[in-house]
Formats: sequence, structure tokens, C-alpha cells
Amino acid sequence: MGIPYVPARWATDVNPAPGSREAAEKQARVFQLINIYRVRGHLIADLDPLRLKPPTIHDELDPLTYGLTIWDLDREFATNRLAGESTMPLARILGTIRDAYCRTIGIEYMHIQVTEEKAWIQQQVEGVVGAPSAEEKRRILAKLNEAEAFERFIHTKFLGHKRFSLEGSESMIPFIDTLLNHAADAGMVDVSIGMTHRGRLNVLANTIGKSYAQVFREFEGELDPATTHGSGDVKYHLGAKGVHKAPSGEQVAIEVAANPSHLEAVDPVLEGMVRAKQDRLGEGAVDKVLPVLVHGDAAFSGQGVVAETLNLSQLEGYHTGGTVHLVVNNQVGFTTDAADARSSFYATDVAKSVQAPIFHVNGDDPEAVARVARLAFGYRQRFHKDVVVDLVCYRRLGHNEGDDPSLTQPSMYRVIDKHPPVRDLYMERLIARGDLTREDTDEITASFRALLDQAFEETRGLTAASPSPAPPPMSHEPVPTGVARPELDEIEAALAAIPDGFTIHPKLTQVLASRHQLYADGSVDWALAEALAFGSIAREGHGVRMAGEDSRRGTFSHRHAVLVDHETEEEHAPLESFEGDRAQIQLVDSMLSEFAAMGFEYGYSVIATDTLVLWEAQFGDFVNGGQVVIDQFIAAGEDKWNQRSGLVLLLPHGFEGQGPEHSSARIERFLILSAEDNWRVINPSTPAQYFHALRRQIHHPSLKPLIVFTPKSLLRTRATFSSVDDLGRGAFLPVLEDPSPPESARRVLVCSGKVYYDLAAHREQQGISDVAILRLEELYPFPVEELERQLARYGDAELMWVQEEPANMGPWRHVYFWLTRRLGRIPDVSARDNSASPATGSHKVHAVEQQALVERAFG
Repeated sequence: MGIPYVPARWATDVNPAPGSREAAEKQARVFQLINIYRVRGHLIADLDPLRLKPPTIHDELDPLTYGLTIWDLDREFATNRLAGESTMPLARILGTIRDAYCRTIGIEYMHIQVTEEKAWIQQQVEGVVGAPSAEEKRRILAKLNEAEAFERFIHTKFLGHKRFSLEGSESMIPFIDTLLNHAADAGMVDVSIGMTHRGRLNVLANTIGKSYAQVFREFEGELDPATTHGSGDVKYHLGAKGVHKAPSGEQVAIEVAANPSHLEAVDPVLEGMVRAKQDRLGEGAVDKVLPVLVHGDAAFSGQGVVAETLNLSQLEGYHTGGTVHLVVNNQVGFTTDAADARSSFYATDVAKSVQAPIFHVNGDDPEAVARVARLAFGYRQRFHKDVVVDLVCYRRLGHNEGDDPSLTQPSMYRVIDKHPPVRDLYMERLIARGDLTREDTDEITASFRALLDQAFEETRGLTAASPSPAPPPMSHEPVPTGVARPELDEIEAALAAIPDGFTIHPKLTQVLASRHQLYADGSVDWALAEALAFGSIAREGHGVRMAGEDSRRGTFSHRHAVLVDHETEEEHAPLESFEGDRAQIQLVDSMLSEFAAMGFEYGYSVIATDTLVLWEAQFGDFVNGGQVVIDQFIAAGEDKWNQRSGLVLLLPHGFEGQGPEHSSARIERFLILSAEDNWRVINPSTPAQYFHALRRQIHHPSLKPLIVFTPKSLLRTRATFSSVDDLGRGAFLPVLEDPSPPESARRVLVCSGKVYYDLAAHREQQGISDVAILRLEELYPFPVEELERQLARYGDAELMWVQEEPANMGPWRHVYFWLTRRLGRIPDVSARDNSASPATGSHKVHAVEQQALVERAFG
């Protein structure tokens, strides 16, 4: 064992002479003591309502460590403007800093590098009492009454039902109430809340204003009459909207976002929703829309998406003006003790990475909780940065109401069983101080209980609501998406124009010139087709937002949507520089993230339904870093919560011998999730098809996510380029016919994406004249009628599906189902052998496999 560290203690002169060296040293130690309380005072604050651990002695916070004794208590010392005063007796200095940092509020903020922010916090807490008014005290008690009565009532009426009770952390309700009051009084128009399931029903009822009758109906197993169709979700995952009225009479709209059981997955989604609302409001909107995220302690420290979302907070493309984070710290995660749940001291330590101030507060002191809510709101509004509140409380019941927590935390729950609820503690405190009489508190409790009884009785007379019929299936009727040539010419000219004095990189000069000449010759490549789609959409009044790790340049150095001056590094974004009326175009390079970055764009798309919102993976393979967002939100959000999105995922996909990690965007996973017309899945093989697909996405009457498997090597393959005329006419086609159809075919090959060009080249090189090739451009919804019409041209010819992916991956099994069940055709397949890995790591092996599957296709 090592030798324990013991801080040195200064020797002290009891009565040093004024102006002496000893007096100067003692003054310096006072300054040091004040500073250390600002840094470490939270360590001895009274934060745990259960007091599970004995008070810790910290020598750093002991005046004796600095040579200060009882003989110094009455002596005046300079304070450097502590609490606005130049000098104070040591006794007052100690009282001031202990009141500020060591009572039921502990503050971590000295890790912040900006002096102004630290000074602001000191001005708010040092020497400031912050006691609530009599009316505020009554409101706090009323909110605690509502919170506890709601939980007790449900526990009595619906014994054994899961509700993820708020009991033990009821102070969350007055915290949110105080926050909303200040938001309303500040003139905010919207507060958006993302939270997990702990206490969610309580918030929906007592904060959002969801009717008690509806909550009780859901406990009875009845459907929400607002549900249009789909499977729905459990009651503690649902979202809601409402209006909060502050005591002043001011109002603010509030929304709780729907979310799954995947803890913290809603964090980036909520931020994206808020950013979309702010973009809609325009300049100054960060002061009009407030994001609030409510976390659990174990999830805040344990879920990586928390750190990802925090890292988005100050990035230009993702900034929402600061988020108020409330960590409901139950001091246990399901059955896991805090000591086993994290390596950090506090659950909130991850927030220090973005220099957010952290306010720890004892949940059994609701007045302190309300005060911290005011501080958090004030800091956010002043500095437009994230702020974290650690509400230290407990969980009276188990993780859910059917769980017995004493199996794993017997000591904690022996204490909890004897511990009075916070409402009782606060009520007794108010009575003892003379703020309220016993009759006042009994009246508050009785009136709310009567309200719950009335709501419960109302549910008895209600008949079960039936969902509205599901909408008709998505149609493959073409959506006209062509753009007239003169408009395309204007957009292309704007794209090609370079500002005077702007220096293009020498290598890029030729690339841009070649692209411009290509257009002049009547053709477009993939990047230009995309840019023309974006430009035409913006000119029609629809916004465009594209984000991804390297989206502005393009991972494959093909897009160059934002140019960088080779001399000055100034930026020029041709798409954002159009003259005349147009909607906003945002081109964003994101941080190196899939989960949070994709979740943000999904949230943005839920609100900005008139904007083309795109998220691009660096490589399609990396999309699985955001699989939770895909599974829980994009694929099923409409089915579960009637939450519609038009998000576009751009996933570079194609087998070019680049190894397992740079080949497959996992087409099969998206097709497995395809049901109930939940999205569109396409694999376009020409720039024109890509152009029309993007424009169809914004003009289609049915709002659905769009999954696009985009090319890599084909980006520069001239055989794939389209005619400019193809952009001016027609629409996206779910099936492309053979451009060189044989007069009589013994076999029809059906494929999708890049492999078509290998098949077409082989057919031409070998002079094969009896095999037709069809391209399936839309994989879901499956274009049954369109494919059937194309196949009818070739009678009873053999049918074979061809894909680059291993046979257990890619579209094969999906296609087989539709061909056999709906068309009555039994196809053969040419593909790579079944494999656990998507692709080989050897380019030579890749080439052999590719040649083999192409030759097998022609038989």
C-alpha cells in the first residue's frame, strides 16, 4: 500500500503585525481558501437525501490547513469582491462560501475556461439568499402534491402495472415547472423536452397537461383515439404537446418527444427537432426555443450517445443555443450500484468535456431545486451553452413496480422504507416556519385527489376508441419531377461561377472545368445531378439540409459543394450563393459520429417536413453505428407514434475490392425492416434516377423516409452518366428496362445497382444476344406491376437474380419472396457464397469472385 497523502498545514502566527510578511501570507491563504471552496466546496455539500455515506472530511476545505484559526474569525481580510464586498471578517467569508457551495446545492464550474461565465455564477450564488416568495412556496408544494398524488393514485387503482414511478424524485416536477415559468416570462414560444421513461407519465399529466382520463384509459389498455394507424407503443414511450401557463399569465408551448426504451436515444433527436424549429423562426430563435433533456444517472454516464450529443452542442451546424440537462440521480441503475456503473466520481462528469456548469442539488430540498432551475435557465439564456443539473434523489420502488430492489440494495432500501416523501418533509417545513397552516396543505391535497377521482370515474363511461383505418398502400404512380432546361442552365451557371479573386486548388480547377464542359456537351455526372436537384428544390421554396462526416467535399472527393480558397481558406458554397428567391440550403460537415448525427437529422426532418433533409454516411458500412436510430425511429416512428419523417439516408454501397468495411451498406437489414409502407429503399444506377428520386422525395404526397444506396466507383464511370435531357423529362422509374433488349431471350437477369454495368459489359464483350438485363431501382415498396410488365416481354424465359453481395445478404431473399409470392416465378440466383463477412479483404480474390458471379449469370 502507498503512503496516504496528507496536505501540508501552514504554521501560523496568531496575531501577525499589519503589513508584515506573515500577514501577507495569511491574506494569500484566505484567497486560496475562497478559491478552493469554489473548486471543491461541492464535495462537502449536503446532497444525498438518504445520507447513505458518512460525511467526508476534506483537508483542502479546512481553514486549519491554511493556518487560519478561531483567532482569525473576527479579523478583516480582503476578498477580491466576494459577494460584492472588498473586505470581510473571516467568519463571514466562511459563511458566505459555505452557503454558496456547501449546503444543499453544490456547484462545479471552475473547470470552465471563460472568466465571464465563472464570474456570472459567483454573482448569482455568493452572498445571495435566493429564497422563494410565499406564492412560490405554495406553488412548489402544490406541484409536489400533484406529483405524489398522481403516483399514489395510479399505484392504488392499477396495482402491478408498470409506470416507472417518479416516487423519490418528485422534485423533478417543480424543477420543470420553474423552468417553464421562466421560459414563458422570457417570451419563449416553445420548450421541447426529451426524456426517458422514469416519471414520464407524471410529466405528461402534470406538466404537459395530458388529460388524466386519457392516461387512465391507457392503463385500461385502450388505444389513444389520436392514433391514426399502426401498432402504437407502450404508454410511457408516448409523446405529447401542451401549453404551459406561468403564474404571471404568460404562456409557452411545450412538447415531449416520443422515444423508445433505448435510454438517451432521444437526445440527438430532440436537438434536431429544436434546431428545425429555430431555423423556421429565423434570427434570434435560440432565445425563443429551449431544449430540455431529462436523463437518468446510470444512462448519462453509461450511454455513449450522451457524449456524442454534448459534442454537437457548440458546432455551427447543430447549435441550439444551449440545452438544460436534468439528471434524475436515483443513485442506482436498475440493480447496478453507482460504483459499478461508472469510473467517474459523479454521473455528470462527462459534461465537463464541453465546459458545462454542473449544479448538484439535494432532491429533498425543493426550494433549492427551484433555485437551481432559475440558475440553469439564466446561464443558458446568457451564454447559450449547455448546463447540467444533477438532482440527487432516490427511487422509492424498483426499476419498475413489479421489481424488488431489496434483492440487490438491501441497505439502501431499508433507509428508503423509513424515509418520508419529499412532499411530507417540505410540508412540515412550511408549517414549522409558519408559511402555511395544516389546513392549507390538507386543502391542496384533497382538491387534487378529488380531481383524480373525477378523472378516473370519467374513464368508466368511455368506450374503447378504435384507430382510424390505415392509409392506402404507397403507389408507384410516377411523380413528375422534370426541370426545364433553361432553369437547369441557370442553376449550372451559378454552380460554375467563381467569385473574383477566389483561388481554386490547382487539382480542383480541372475537375470543375471538366464538369462544366460535360454539361455543355449535354451530360451530367452524379455530383452535378445532385447539385441541380438541390438547386431546383430550393428555387421552388423548399429548404435543403445535407449533413455528414465529409459531405461538403464528399468522401470520394466528388461533390465539392463548398470550395476552399487555396490561399486564404475562405469558403465559397455555390449552392448557397444563388441570387433571387430561394429557400435555405445548409451543407454541414458533422463530427465523426453516426448515432447522434443521424438522430439529429431525423429529429430535424420530423419538424421540417417541407425541407429535404439528408444524412450521408462516410461509407455505407458505417451506417450501423446509428442502428438504434434506424430501428427505433426511422423505420418504426410512424408506426409507433404517428411521427412522420422524410429523412434521406445516403449510403455509399458497392463491391470494389476495398474490403469488408468499405463494401456493403447492409441492404438486407433495411429490407428486413421494410413493412407497412414505412419507407422507400432505392438503389439508383444513373445520375438522372438519383436526381428524380431526390425531387420526388420533396414532391411526393406521401411523406416517408428514403434510403438511397449511392455509388462509389460509379461516381466517375462515364457509362453511368445521364443526358441533361433526362433531367428535364419524366420521373423516377422503379424498374429500368434493358436499353439493348434481345429479340428473343432465353434468360432474364434482374439486378440492382453497380453490378448491372459489369453484366452489360460482359454481354457486349462476349457477343451474347439472348439474355436480357433489367434493373430493379426501387427495392421497397416492391414494384410488382412494373416488373411484371417488363418480364412479360420475354415470355417464359429463365429468371435469375444477380447481386454482388453474398447470398445471405443483399436483396436476394427479399426479391425471392416477392417474385415467388406475387409473380409466381421461381428465380435462380448468382451471388457470392454465403459469408459471415460482407466481403473479402483481398482485391485479387474480389476480382475472381466478381468474374465468377457474372459468368454464372449468363450460364
